[in-house]
This record gives sequence, structure tokens and C-alpha cells, in this order.
Amino acid sequence: MSADGRPGPPKRSWLRKFGDAFRGLFHAVSSEWSFAAHLPVALAAVALAAWLGIDRVEWCLVTLAIGAVLAAEVFNTSIESLARALDSGPDPRIRDALDTASAAVLVTVGTAIIVGLVIFAPRLVALVW
Repeated sequence: MSADGRPGPPKRSWLRKFGDAFRGLFHAVSSEWSFAAHLPVALAAVALAAWLGIDRVEWCLVTLAIGAVLAAEVFNTSIESLARALDSGPDPRIRDALDTASAAVLVTVGTAIIVGLVIFAPRLVALVW
């Protein structure tokens, strides 16, 4: 029952909710080449961070940047899936939704690059000089 007393959808267990979330994550990773392209970059950032010995706050920032990029890509994938399901031919509103979702990924990646430059560049320059 919903809050107003009308019958609602059946309750799902937490285990089922997590299972659905992991299925969605697997779908994003396996169906979008751009999502898969972010994974090696994320692993390289983690490896570089470990090699350079960044501090805890910097680890948090790098982790948040990686998580934000991957989350933006998952949201973008979900919007692309919805657009494919609704596809009834060219529609400027669907195009705008898809372009805006892609722009969100672009903004997030740009921010992650800035975080990476602020944290890694001084250390890398110090190694060279």
C-alpha cells in the first residue's frame, strides 16, 4: 500500500535492490565502450597515486573524481537506454537529452582532470627537476 492507501508495487528486498543495481552496473560496463574507456584511466590514476604516495585527503579527492566520472557515465548510459526504448524517429527533445547527458560526462571528466593535475603535476614536476 502507498501512503495514501492505494495498492502500490510489491516491496523489494534490499538484496534484490542491490542485485538490480549490480545488474545495471554490469550493463553499463558491458554495453558502453566509453564507460570501459574510463576504467583503464581510473586504474592508471590509482597506480600513479600509489606510486607518488599521495596523502589521505588527496586519495579522497582522487577517489571522488573517479567515482563521479563513473557515476556520470552510468547516468548517461541509463538515459541512452531510455532514449532507445522510446525511439520513434528523430526527436529534438531526445537529442537534447542525450547531448545534455553527454555534456554532464564531459564536465565531470574535465573536473577530474583538474583534480588530477592539481594533485599529480607538482609531484611529477618535482621528479623531473
